Amino acid sequence: MQVDPWSLTAIKDYSKLMKEFGVDDFSDYAKKLPNAPLEIKRNLVIGHKNFEKIYECIKKKSKFAILTGLMPSGSFHLGHMSVINQVIYYQKLGAKIYLLAADIETQLTRNISQEQARKIAIEEYLTNYFALGVSTKNLEFYFQSDGPKLKTKEYVNLSKLASAKTTFNEIKAIYGEISPQKLISALTQVADILYPQLEGYKATLTPIGFDQLNHANLVRDLASRMKFSLPSFTFHKLLPGLKGMSSKMSSSDPNNAIFLTDSPKTVELKIKKYAFSGGQATEEEHKKKGGNPEIDISFIYLKTTFEQDDKKLEKIYNDYKSGKLLTSELKQIAIDKINSFLKTHQKNREKARKQVDKLLQKS
Repeated sequence: MQVDPWSLTAIKDYSKLMKEFGVDDFSDYAKKLPNAPLEIKRNLVIGHKNFEKIYECIKKKSKFAILTGLMPSGSFHLGHMSVINQVIYYQKLGAKIYLLAADIETQLTRNISQEQARKIAIEEYLTNYFALGVSTKNLEFYFQSDGPKLKTKEYVNLSKLASAKTTFNEIKAIYGEISPQKLISALTQVADILYPQLEGYKATLTPIGFDQLNHANLVRDLASRMKFSLPSFTFHKLLPGLKGMSSKMSSSDPNNAIFLTDSPKTVELKIKKYAFSGGQATEEEHKKKGGNPEIDISFIYLKTTFEQDDKKLEKIYNDYKSGKLLTSELKQIAIDKINSFLKTHQKNREKARKQVDKLLQKS
């Protein structure tokens, strides 16, 4: 199975992918982690590599770091929240957060200028991150084009030295056909993910979607050859777009995504018009046969992002499956939940702008 971290293709069989690429099941940790966010609690995060190192740090309250990057290529949508909600969770548990804006990668692989990428990073990503709850404490932020604030020769040379530890055959085996720009981008990611170890953090975690699995494999292969500790990764399912399970939410298709700046009317229109339904063709048939919540986008968004109460979610699931709850009623529940969240979030965005300004002054 080929995975392309630069494409918009949805992943159909996660179990097969995990088995083929040696990704371990995360379910035991999902049960043990205290006060976990919905992404972990509801099994959106399903795989890991060496998470046991991070779990030991959490149990012993010893130091560990999170390295996460943002790709500033478009508007911030619900699909982007799954990573940052995990980052916020680990930050509250005491992790040092290394956050970078991948403006170099955006320029190389998305043909977006550094100037535009920086603008998107600030207005769309950082502002939303702080509105969602990222703290400025124990946080280091940098743009990929600048490098870390305390940039060392070791960091500057990491991507170059990493290139000497691989071959074109290995790169082709991991990525398939790859352009020079994407190769440079991948090696730059290696440097970024290993960077916290230069500052003394031997236990590091990078939460990513399964579409980024290739990068994780390359980083871990090169880390072992360069005498770094193996970085840990967790892998989450990609949040599907409005149009169904076979689509990946993307900024490039406004009718397939819910953006965190959408108005209440826009959310209502998108859910009612575009959200794929697991219901039957007619109301009468639905009441007889019931719906399928497993493929219903409104239910999936409630499960993975918006409905915190397990009992309420279970009732929605059972009522929809039995036919007692109609598709239009399920969609309305999702609309109300999403708009309630966005109302608060959009107020928080205004407050977050000041935090972003302070962060940029320090960086």
